[in-house]
Amino acid sequence: MPKTIKKVGVLTSGGDSPGMNAAIRSVVRTCAYHAIECIGIYRGYQGMIEGDFKDMGPRSVNNIVNKGGTILKSARSLEFKTPEGRKKAHDNLVKAGIDALVVIGGDGTFTGGLLFNNEFDFPVMGIPGTIDNDIFGTSHTLGYDTALNTVVDVIDKIRDTASSHNRLFFVEVMGRDAGHIALNAGIGAGAEEILIPEEDLGLERLLESLQKSKAAGKSSSIVVIAEGDKIGKNVFELKDYVETHLPEYDVRVSVLGHMQRGGSPSCFDRVLASRLGVKAVESLLEGKSKLMVGLQNDTISLTPLEQAIKGKTEIDKELLRVSDIMST
Repeated sequence: MPKTIKKVGVLTSGGDSPGMNAAIRSVVRTCAYHAIECIGIYRGYQGMIEGDFKDMGPRSVNNIVNKGGTILKSARSLEFKTPEGRKKAHDNLVKAGIDALVVIGGDGTFTGGLLFNNEFDFPVMGIPGTIDNDIFGTSHTLGYDTALNTVVDVIDKIRDTASSHNRLFFVEVMGRDAGHIALNAGIGAGAEEILIPEEDLGLERLLESLQKSKAAGKSSSIVVIAEGDKIGKNVFELKDYVETHLPEYDVRVSVLGHMQRGGSPSCFDRVLASRLGVKAVESLLEGKSKLMVGLQNDTISLTPLEQAIKGKTEIDKELLRVSDIMST
């Protein structure tokens, strides 16, 4: 018999992303709809260890659907990586009468949730919240769409000054292990070249591409670079290399950094968060556990947490081809 769920805990962990608040709201209100209690756990797994809990009702999540970040805060927890820390967290959940967990975050969050479930047979459901879109089992993670729109908006502004001064701009975006933001935003913003970890363009081909652009009459260029791209040690060394070999270029660097994580979530992310929150709570009530709710072919799906953690997301080869054609 599945465990009867009367009280659900919800937490956010790891890097914040736009849409996390909308997901918290969805979890809280779905619990209220099904007449069960919801407890907000502050500062992720560290808050679980410290018993930093707060009752959350439908009115406690008013006016947060449009806010970036997370009202539950987020924190890294070294203590949760120890058996003693996880035991303390479990004791706190039992003491508070919490029967199940919804964890919102990326692969680190899911790894913690899976380990916790395996040790204590405690029901856990995951909601993917990371702007990198690097979680297997979902076409979109929370915050990815918002981050794309933020990056495109900034590149549009950079292009204005690039055109005015006949400059080459290297724009570094987030994506340590995945180039989804760089590839999609690069195409959307009309970048001349896109550098991502999945495809090693090579320094010589980059120089060749920039020389072609110059010969074709392009007086300014935008190159979008994922932070995990392997072509150079960092974007500033890449700038120096290009200036040394193509002195006719006046090169500037813009590192967009954490501005990509902030801001009001897009409508897409708000709707996605609402759908994922409902599915997460209702799946727990059906006795399901150790799963991540995600979006596949515009349908809400369930993927085992282990697969979500270990599976590798693939870069869209057709988009790479489109990118090559658009840079002509």
